[in-house]
Amino acid sequence: MLDVKYVIDHLEEVIKRLETRTGDYSYLRELPMLEQRRKDAILGADKLKAERNSQSKEIGKLKAQKKDKEAEELLSKLNFDKEEIARLDKEKDKAEEEIHEMMLKTPNLPDASLPIGIDDTFNRVEKYVGEKTTFAFKPMAHWDLGVKLGYFDFDRAAKVSGTRFTFYLGAFARLERSLAAFMLDTHTKNGYTEVLPPYMVNTASLTGSGQLPKFADQAYNTTPGDFWMIPTAEVPVTNYYRDEILSADDLPKWFCAYSSCFRAEAGAAGRDTRGIIRQHQFQKVELVKYCLPEKSFEELESLTEEAEKILELLKLPYRRVCLSTGDVGFSSAKTYDLEVWMPSYNDYEEKDGVFVPTTNNYKEISSCSNDTDYQARRMNIRFKRTKDSKTEYVHMLNGSGLAVGRTVAAVIENYQNADGTITVPEVLRPYMGTDIIK
Repeated sequence: MLDVKYVIDHLEEVIKRLETRTGDYSYLRELPMLEQRRKDAILGADKLKAERNSQSKEIGKLKAQKKDKEAEELLSKLNFDKEEIARLDKEKDKAEEEIHEMMLKTPNLPDASLPIGIDDTFNRVEKYVGEKTTFAFKPMAHWDLGVKLGYFDFDRAAKVSGTRFTFYLGAFARLERSLAAFMLDTHTKNGYTEVLPPYMVNTASLTGSGQLPKFADQAYNTTPGDFWMIPTAEVPVTNYYRDEILSADDLPKWFCAYSSCFRAEAGAAGRDTRGIIRQHQFQKVELVKYCLPEKSFEELESLTEEAEKILELLKLPYRRVCLSTGDVGFSSAKTYDLEVWMPSYNDYEEKDGVFVPTTNNYKEISSCSNDTDYQARRMNIRFKRTKDSKTEYVHMLNGSGLAVGRTVAAVIENYQNADGTITVPEVLRPYMGTDIIK
């Protein structure tokens, strides 16, 4: 969450920056009044407590002097003070609760480097990598090719679970497993520590990472117990050091985590509802960093490049996009999306025996975000530069390295052949044990 003192000291500037996200943040103008209420209650209670302590000592003296009447009169005053102190403490707690709720629903401040705009049409393409895939035949969508080859079974998954679930069979199940292993091996070789996290977390964890309370309708809550199915491994891994104080000497910390992810995906429409692009359950390799505040934007660049390495090693065409203020995530100050070339999201036409794309649609396969100290404040994760220095909040980053299911779809579509087979990318052949899927 945002620093309350900073918001109050820079109130109009904060509101102006937040409104570039779209939305009404005028409620923050109530914050100074709430903070003053909280301070007044604390000061009032502290004054009465000091008086009570002084008068308690006086009562003791009076009783020692056998002046019981005077002691009783003073004691009745103390009982009145006790009621007033309780009232002031309750007033303080109420103000703090209102401030906390206000901060929980307020997103992070977008960084000044973001393009300003109300939605994704204002996003800024930073670079293109690789040529769009052309074919000597009309390419098929991954869902059609998967059903034709017998490696996707959507109908039986719908029978067993419901819509937006998939059975992977045979070579495609192995392809998903191979991609996850390849991603983890690549990241760990580059200095990341592998984590296998819990797939269920408590409410405090989901609140700390920023999914609650705003995105409760996108998450799956379980009963009995205070458990939520994780929407991403970001949640358990960012909460790993919750309520702890780290040493600056131990930073940065880099983690990579493979997990299943569970999302309601309300509101998805169009091509996203086909195939395995937007499922209620999917697998992902997540990258998480804890670092010094002055290093976080530098760490964002290296984290994004780490995710890009997977796409480049797989030789999949992609682009990097800087999200606009209206499209950036709730907890993020700055986000790069990596978008992969997917033939099924584009139109092709034949030119001299070659099918070439006539549109320019890419599909998100990774979001790499710098959340600055926003999550750390919610989770109370701090560090000390020296043994005697004051505590500061760490900066935290996360990104997909990559979404495994979407990478499966991208490989299927970009590596398909005219005879319906799929060429296995060279870096995956040691994992797959073959160079072609038949």
